Amino acid sequence: MRPKAKALGQAALAVVLCAALVNAFAQGDPKRGEYLAKVGGCAGCHTEEKKDAVPFAGGRALKSPFGTFYGPNITPHPQAGIGRWTEADFFRAMREGDRPDGKNYFPAFPYPSFTKIVDRDLRDLWAFLRTLPPSARVSQEHDLRFPFGWRFLVTFWKWFFFTPGPFTNLPGLSDIANRGAYLVQALGHCSECHTPRNFLGGPKTSRFLAGGKGPDGKDVANLTPARLKKWSDKDLQDLLTTGIDPEGDVVAEMMGEVVRNTTSQLMPADLNALIAYLRTLPPIPSEKK
Repeated sequence: MRPKAKALGQAALAVVLCAALVNAFAQGDPKRGEYLAKVGGCAGCHTEEKKDAVPFAGGRALKSPFGTFYGPNITPHPQAGIGRWTEADFFRAMREGDRPDGKNYFPAFPYPSFTKIVDRDLRDLWAFLRTLPPSARVSQEHDLRFPFGWRFLVTFWKWFFFTPGPFTNLPGLSDIANRGAYLVQALGHCSECHTPRNFLGGPKTSRFLAGGKGPDGKDVANLTPARLKKWSDKDLQDLLTTGIDPEGDVVAEMMGEVVRNTTSQLMPADLNALIAYLRTLPPIPSEKK
């Protein structure tokens, strides 16, 4: 083969390989998406709290000051689930908090955090959800107090409390701490429970991750160094993998479920990154009860 023809052949091969890589990236990686779903705790809100419940088929109740929300069916069933959604519909839900018909999702669906998930991770999550067995379980309607069931009111809530857009690295933090920030702020959506809220359900940003009353009215822990500084990294690793704190107490209820289904499933590097980020937070004293 002549040198020029050989060079052209190599160039063509490179184009084909690049196109294959781009196509694979565009379609998402369901295996990686399965891990991301664990990091995001998706099964916790989208699986009914009973024995032998179908994963991701909805029905989980979340009590709040505004009423009771029920996690919807997110399996690919064409009627009961999200089988008729496109990837663009999924991106819009996660990034903008909008349903495919354009109406608002209530922020009990933590899109104020999920909006920070980067495109590649959203694509992999979507690829994983498409692999789930379809379930015909019909999503349960929310039971909300008047007038909180009016979705158009969420538009005003968004004006005050919602900033859409993917995560960008925080200046001054190491790569490891920034990975932890992404896990905490985006995928893990830790602030949805660990940041107290005002009477409109908006987060008190001055008390970011400082604990208080959770969405179900129960106390949640302060995650800032004001509380965690007395614990070593090993203490925190043990807590997040076994659910046992340094005093020998066992976390229970919702946090126990988070440990069981989410933090204990983290890869060691991600667990270490999460802890590294929590160490960088400003210490905020817990609110007096």
